[in-house]
Amino acid sequence: MSEQQPVIDFLSRAASYGDPLGQVECIETHGSLIFLHGQCAYKLKRAIAYAALDYLSLASRERACFAELHLNRRTAPNLYLGVRSITRGADGQLRFDGAGEVIDWVVVMRRFPQQALLERMAASGRLSTALMEDLGARIARFHAEAEVTPNFGGAAGIRQAIEDNHQELCRYPRLLPPAAVRALYHTSHSALEGQARLLDQRRDQGRVRRCHGDLRLANICLFEGQPTLFDGVEFCERIACIDTLYDLAFLLMDLQHHEQVELGARLLDSYLRHSGAPEDCRPLPLFLSLRAATRCYTLACSAMRQRTPLDAQRKARQARALLQQAKADLYGDSPLLTSVRQGRC
Repeated sequence: MSEQQPVIDFLSRAASYGDPLGQVECIETHGSLIFLHGQCAYKLKRAIAYAALDYLSLASRERACFAELHLNRRTAPNLYLGVRSITRGADGQLRFDGAGEVIDWVVVMRRFPQQALLERMAASGRLSTALMEDLGARIARFHAEAEVTPNFGGAAGIRQAIEDNHQELCRYPRLLPPAAVRALYHTSHSALEGQARLLDQRRDQGRVRRCHGDLRLANICLFEGQPTLFDGVEFCERIACIDTLYDLAFLLMDLQHHEQVELGARLLDSYLRHSGAPEDCRPLPLFLSLRAATRCYTLACSAMRQRTPLDAQRKARQARALLQQAKADLYGDSPLLTSVRQGRC
């Protein structure tokens, strides 16, 4: 039994929330378990470690919970309610915020319908140009107010992203053709060398900031009628302190992946109009490619974990399509780049 099993059992029981007859749902992610009860969601960090994430110690999970609360209140102050401890009393019983020993921590959020996620809305055709207009303006304001972080980003930051992607893509030779992975790696480095000076200039101009870091459709919801960014990266400054256009590129890539090219172009146009300063979009093809490669290996990893062959095959197809998309983005051949070529980029 894992060290967190008593906590998981506690959070799985409706009685723990003072509602013995209620129901608790659980959503699993790669780094957390999210327990849904009543109007709230309780997010428990898994005691795990990856290359850029380490939640093995209780102290690290405490820090991560408070960091998540602080950083995500920038964009979702009404969604993030607080952090609660889980304690073990002298009687051995677990409680929220009790007087005994703290054995774990959870982030408490307001609950929202899963159909309010923009990823679900994209799948059901419910995204709109008006929503993209609003979202682009909100992201532009968020980036404008975010902390400048000159010790990160630039050409060095993108070079590390290329290396990280390549290391992860090479883990799945049965799903991703090794020759295509190697070609993407070399072409990405060539593209970087051509833009290294520009990327360093952007960093020096203050365009590298403490961003969201994982700005995908799955991490945006409609909350109280407004598009709301949540679940930003708290566990790794190198991943979150990035070029603002690189942050936006993840969402643009995701819209393209969901075959919402025109909406992606509208989002980019709105972002540029509301950014408050002229934007140089020359790095965008490289940024889109890197984001497609990142999503590629996460889907390849997901394919290996699926319980049914059909689900595994579906994930694998998506991963291979994104590998091809990463290549097309580098050459400026993606549908999104074609759509905006005559515009401000």
